[in-house]
Amino acid sequence: MQRSSYSILQTAFSIALLLFVAGCGEDPRFSARTQYLGGVYSNAPGGPPHDSVSYWDGDGVEGKPSIKISLGEQRAYFYKSGVLVGVSQLSTGREGLNTPYGHFSIIQKDANHVSSLFGDYVDSAGTVVVPNVDVTKDPKPPGAKFKGTPMPYFMRIVAGTGMHAGYLPGYPASHGCIRMPEFMAEDFFKSVSLGTPVTITN
Repeated sequence: MQRSSYSILQTAFSIALLLFVAGCGEDPRFSARTQYLGGVYSNAPGGPPHDSVSYWDGDGVEGKPSIKISLGEQRAYFYKSGVLVGVSQLSTGREGLNTPYGHFSIIQKDANHVSSLFGDYVDSAGTVVVPNVDVTKDPKPPGAKFKGTPMPYFMRIVAGTGMHAGYLPGYPASHGCIRMPEFMAEDFFKSVSLGTPVTITN
């Protein structure tokens, strides 16, 4: 009976999401411009499932930082000298744009990073002409200019991929980057340095 109730709830959520998506001009699941909606620090109605996982206990804790990311769990684990001090929910690369797995390290930090590949084409007044573009694939309309998607607290691990604050719908939805709730991205950002090891597993 419990399993049946869960299936009904899952189906209802899926239908509600489809209705929401169909009623909007833009699919929020793949919009890098959409801000994080879920989590304990959000008052936004609706949106993805409530974030009851993410937490940070690393302030004032000494030790060498390291990060382990599970693509299957969609979670990041932050350690200081082997002691777990924080966990973050994630949204990693969707099918066809998968986040790489393996052993990496932080090679760049940029608190105000803006994507050079993904964003919108806007007119001279800044009004969006074409949303959610990939500059390598989508032609720019005459007179428009490219406006890159903000990626706050960006921590690059390899060319084209990094951790940053972004929208979390509850499943992999990014272009390959590792999206985190903003409050978690800020905590991770202030606690890593160049060379901090990052391990990504399936």
